[in-house]
Parts: sequence; structure tokens; C-alpha cells
Amino acid sequence: MSDQLVLHEEVERRLASADLELSGAEAHGLLCGLLCTAATDVGELWFAELFPQPGEGDLLLEECQRTLRRVHDQTLASMTDSEMGFALLLPADQKPIRLRASGVRDWCEGFLYGVGLAGGAEESAFSQSSRESLIDISEIARMNVDALTEDEEEEEALMQVTEFLRVAAMLVYYEMAGKREARS
Repeated sequence: MSDQLVLHEEVERRLASADLELSGAEAHGLLCGLLCTAATDVGELWFAELFPQPGEGDLLLEECQRTLRRVHDQTLASMTDSEMGFALLLPADQKPIRLRASGVRDWCEGFLYGVGLAGGAEESAFSQSSRESLIDISEIARMNVDALTEDEEEEEALMQVTEFLRVAAMLVYYEMAGKREARS
């Protein structure tokens, strides 16, 4: 298994080559939502959602799955890292703001879907601060990216939103850790 960091562009290429119609950010958001709320078999649950049909013998699909296994391993390691090294898999900072904002929006949609898919959608399962974070994430998922312009204020706002999402995901992850351990 490679320790090389998987980049957003690589994931995008692999998903497209495997004919999957979701962005790399959305796939990563889905994984993060599952990691935050599912007790076990997150990788299997993620793959079952992404690959409902077996693609045995499809080399492009197999390469995509290898890349996504690396994403899974890196994301899990970063979420459990005491140095708080977790980061969202998004388009690079050099890309146009609308593309990056679309990635943020897609990540939010995937995250919320993953939380729901894992059965974590029950409001009582979360603290007040986590519920508020999930509401904020759902608001960000409705962001109008077409209204964004390439200016310093918008750049700063997108950076703050991205940092908020990173912290919110970590909050949910650590809050649910005790509940995951109790279920295991």
C-alpha cells in the first residue's frame, strides 16, 4: 500500500474512468460522513454505495477501487491523527473559485448522505453543537456557486467555510467515537 497522498485530480480521473457520476469531493464527503457515524465496515459500506454492480475484470474499475482504498486509509488515519491532520479532498487552491466552491458543495452533499446512510440521521444521536454543524453543512450544500466572483473577499470566505467543514467533521467524528465504541 502506497503512503503517497491521493490528490483530488487523481480521484476525479479514476472516478471518470470507472464511469462513476460523482465528483471526488462528493465521494470523499460520503466517506467522511460514514466514518463519522458508522460503527463498522465503513469501507465495505462506502464501496457498496459507489459500486453497486460488481465489476470483475474491469481494469479501470479495479484501478479506481485501489485509489479509493488509499483515500479511505489516508482519511481514516488523518481523522484519528492527534495532530488534527484531517483535510477535505477538494480541488486545488489554484483552480477557479467556482470549481473549488462546487467541490465544497459536493463534499457537503456527500457528507450528509454518508451520515444518513450510516443511520446517523437521528437528531437525538448528536449533541446540540453537532446538530448545529450538520444544519450549517446542509446550508453550505445549497450554496449558489454561480454567484461567486474571483475576489479576495470571496476567497477568504471560501477558505473559512472549508476550515469550518474540517472542524465540524472532526467534531462529529470525535463525538460519535464513544457511541461507536459502545456499539462495537
